[in-house]
Amino acid sequence: MNTPINDLILSYAGSSPARFHMPGHKGRPLPGAEACDITEFDGADELYRARGVIAESEENAGRLFGCRTFYSAEGSSLCIRAMLYLTAMDAAAKGRGRARILAGRNAHKTFINTAAMLGIDVDWIRPENEGSLFSCGVTAQTLEAALSSAPYKPDAVYLTSPDYLGNILDVSPLSELCAGNGILLLVDCAHGAYLRFLTRSLYPTDLGADMCCSSAHKTLPVLTGGAYLHLSPRLPGFFARRAEEAMAFFGSTSPSYLILRSLDLANPYLETFSDRLAAFLPRAESLKKRLAQAGWTLAGDEPMKLTVLTKPRGYTGSELAAYMKSRGVICEFYDPDTAVFMLSCQNSGEELSRLESAFLSAEERPPLSGSPPRFILPERAMSAREALFSDSETLPVRSCLGRVLSSACVSCPPAVPIVTCGEIIGENSIECLEYYGTEECRVVSRAAQNSP
Repeated sequence: MNTPINDLILSYAGSSPARFHMPGHKGRPLPGAEACDITEFDGADELYRARGVIAESEENAGRLFGCRTFYSAEGSSLCIRAMLYLTAMDAAAKGRGRARILAGRNAHKTFINTAAMLGIDVDWIRPENEGSLFSCGVTAQTLEAALSSAPYKPDAVYLTSPDYLGNILDVSPLSELCAGNGILLLVDCAHGAYLRFLTRSLYPTDLGADMCCSSAHKTLPVLTGGAYLHLSPRLPGFFARRAEEAMAFFGSTSPSYLILRSLDLANPYLETFSDRLAAFLPRAESLKKRLAQAGWTLAGDEPMKLTVLTKPRGYTGSELAAYMKSRGVICEFYDPDTAVFMLSCQNSGEELSRLESAFLSAEERPPLSGSPPRFILPERAMSAREALFSDSETLPVRSCLGRVLSSACVSCPPAVPIVTCGEIIGENSIECLEYYGTEECRVVSRAAQNSP
């Protein structure tokens, strides 16, 4: 019998590519896996009832991050679900009934699906530039206006920083505004675990966020799936007491000890990580400057992410990604307009040189015209939960005009839905869906859509 997954992995590893995609360990060898693959036997502790070695390791991580820390072996997705669960439990405990959240529109589909399952009402913060899909430039002014116009006082504000294209929000004034209104601030910081270890921390909980998640595996030497749920020490004890329950509600009862081990091994690495980062960042910044001087258009302000706007140089994102792959350089993400390369301190000098050489050797072409369709927030026809659990059918995108989306139709990366559950698919939605390559959608059946 063939082993196609194993064959692909071994072939990829054997080609010695320069990895500018996650995980953050960049393929540098970890200890052998099989002998270390264990389960929750007596003495090995229990992830969602940690009282032994896991609890001790989480406390070590918590000291490094200045937070109450809980491990996830299922990525930031599990942590996002837990944050929403805790928000819903807090609202219920305070007698407010169903939780309400005001969220940046570039939220990950995990947020949208979890809010729908938990019956959380979501109102969207419109991006300052409505042409943006993957970014949502929320400022204190934007948030204040959104709070003023919201149909209700939310229990929490939910934001993404950094986003997939490397844009970082100024969290401090946002957290001050939330605190002044008695509202929780939740941040999806999946791409920014390393931000805590900059000379001046840009980590959300250091800047006033109440809860955040970060995927250790994206930028640190941790196996895929390793992530943190971080609770601010400012939060009432209720949240820490219910956090393991929240994680267990959605998490597997068989967490990977290989992933937990890699999170544990990351702790001593992080003790000296600030020095490593301080030494690496000038090299990354110098690389960006040389590429810009060579005519490449860069975007985003995240120091460890290289986001290239490809059309000014005559390439679509997919064409540049294919060219870079032919030079042994693999990017993290591309779309019609951009290509994203994720750096980490584990990238060698040779890999950085290979990345730069590939860029500098690329043929310069006449600029390409065309830009993403201007994104217009769709109208809502029913609640996300109602749409998610309605009778539904899958149709080609062009046949979905006027229909109500049943489930988010988006791949990962970047996993930012164009239309969310319960929204009406209009002409602008179809234009955006087709531009980003979505061929079909799951929509609420006509009978369910037309029922009173």
